[in-house]
Amino acid sequence: MWQLYNMMIQGIPEEFIVDELICGFSKVLVRSGDGYGISLVMTGDTRPVSMVSKTPGMKLRDLACCIKSWNMIEASIGQAAVNAYYNSVSVARKNGIRISESRFTEDRIYDPFISYQNAVRNKKTAVVGHFNYLEKLLQPVCELSVLEQNPQEGDYPYSAAEYILPDCDYVFITCNTFIDKSLPRFLKLAPQAQVIIVGPSTPLAPALEQFGVKDLSGLIIKDGDKARRICSGQDDHRIYSAGQKVSFQFSSACSLARP
Repeated sequence: MWQLYNMMIQGIPEEFIVDELICGFSKVLVRSGDGYGISLVMTGDTRPVSMVSKTPGMKLRDLACCIKSWNMIEASIGQAAVNAYYNSVSVARKNGIRISESRFTEDRIYDPFISYQNAVRNKKTAVVGHFNYLEKLLQPVCELSVLEQNPQEGDYPYSAAEYILPDCDYVFITCNTFIDKSLPRFLKLAPQAQVIIVGPSTPLAPALEQFGVKDLSGLIIKDGDKARRICSGQDDHRIYSAGQKVSFQFSSACSLARP
């Protein structure tokens, strides 16, 4: 089950170090060189934090290992560290992700729930995580099921995944499932579906193609100062205002290394 995590971590070169670490009330920011990674701070009753030091100057790969922690705050820090490498402008461009030259771009261009409206039309579609505007963007065009850890009215609980995901044509999965370790289970339950991982802290890691992922819909931070203010609680703008939404689409969905 750890193969997905290990492949992302091992893809981070040894020479990258942590230059900055901010763990705010709701968001984490990690900087390595010119690369910024962010993550939601996931809280809840979890195992005690480990005694491993998490400080600037340590290897980025070592901090990224925290994504495997069962302490959710520690795992949130680990996800931000993973993103500090894969979601940097230089690495993303090297991996073939289209990034505009302008400072920011219109969100609608790469918003997955807009760009996939035609593809999911009349299809069985599931979204893991209750995102904003699903009722307006997807519900009118497809047979939509929403799974949520804390269900709202009309949502299904996570325990319904075994009954819903195997029959779906499209499955959108929140990037927060990296933190709570539910992602491998969801991927295993959707072997025939087109799987898109969505959210600003989605790791833009090429290795995820090997686990059946079709598309990674994430965020590239372009304004590090603004991202720093947002994550530290000094700016109440949405984190999307500090960067550009991007889509990392894979040419084929390989299932050789499914968890």
